[in-house]
Amino acid sequence: MKPNIVRGAVAAAALALALTACSTGASSSDAGQGAGASGSPAGSSGSSVIDLNLSGTVGPNGEDPTPVSDLTLTDDEVAKLQAGHYTAAQLWHTSSQFVDAVQQGAAAEFSRLGIEVVATTNANMDAGTQANQVQTAMAKKPDVIVGLPVDPTSAAAAFQPAVDAGTKLVFLSNVPEGYTYGQQYTSIVTDDLYDMGKRAAEALGESLGGKGTVGLIYYNAQYYVTNQRDAAFRTTLRNEYPDIEVVAEQGFSDANNVTSIASGLLTQHPDLAGIYTSWAQPAEGVLAALRTVGNTTTKVVTLDLDDPVVVDMASGGSTVAVVADEAFEVGRGMADAAAYALLGKTAPPFVVAKALTITKDTIPQGYQQSLHSDVPEAVKKVLD
Repeated sequence: MKPNIVRGAVAAAALALALTACSTGASSSDAGQGAGASGSPAGSSGSSVIDLNLSGTVGPNGEDPTPVSDLTLTDDEVAKLQAGHYTAAQLWHTSSQFVDAVQQGAAAEFSRLGIEVVATTNANMDAGTQANQVQTAMAKKPDVIVGLPVDPTSAAAAFQPAVDAGTKLVFLSNVPEGYTYGQQYTSIVTDDLYDMGKRAAEALGESLGGKGTVGLIYYNAQYYVTNQRDAAFRTTLRNEYPDIEVVAEQGFSDANNVTSIASGLLTQHPDLAGIYTSWAQPAEGVLAALRTVGNTTTKVVTLDLDDPVVVDMASGGSTVAVVADEAFEVGRGMADAAAYALLGKTAPPFVVAKALTITKDTIPQGYQQSLHSDVPEAVKKVLD
């Protein structure tokens, strides 16, 4: 499960992911596989969106993270909520396995708290559609809204009717431009961004036995979700695995171009031991490039659960690990943050759910822990 991590058109595609992931139509070039995104030679870090000095996850405005497990409600508070006859609307940016799990987590917690969900929508990454959906939802006078703004710039106006009505807003990963914590919105909930990247580096490092050459294909736009996850990968790999050399770094703005980027890296570095990329969709492009040249030795690590990548891992392909967040818990946390607001309690400004590393041996557990779902049939066939 960003977005991101979470800007205008950038956030629109970015948060189709991600979280959950994160892709946008941002600036910067995917062309010229011989150069990094900043124009520096591949293999030099240069100046980029992942040149971050971080030791842990921070929010889009520098907020310290609060674990989702810290959001708790007493029996008396639950009883008060159940007696309040509150209602909620869930206004999502798109549909995906990640979003479905977030939605289910929020719906389950709303049900436990006696809060009726009166509207659930999917904007299909269209800001105008989402603005109309806000208007339609507000006709039902929900007490709370949880969701993700497709376009942070236009979303400020789109969600203004909810702000004017006093509806409590809790956002996934991203917030409308100009909105202030404690005024227009209650909380942001997302994944533990730094731990996601750190786990990916450790998974790749261990799979390589602590040595070899690695290529890093990162999302080259200002979006805190992907920027922090990518930076954490690079920082961890360099700090914990001194015998692993990052010989190529290439940015992308369109996940559909990653196959050609990966092909370029493999042409320059045919003995590349490993490749990391920001989330599952571009990882599919990396896998396609590897298959085209018959490469069965380069190992791939990425973020966010996605069936095609997991099928590759389950079948003994190039993918050695996928790092995911507890998406269901993200949704539960959003509902609890909304409940805090209804009770007059102050919810933390920035809440994060745990990350987990999924390997071939832990695929069933990974789907349960992340998405609260069974292994999809496509994956199950390969595992069986």
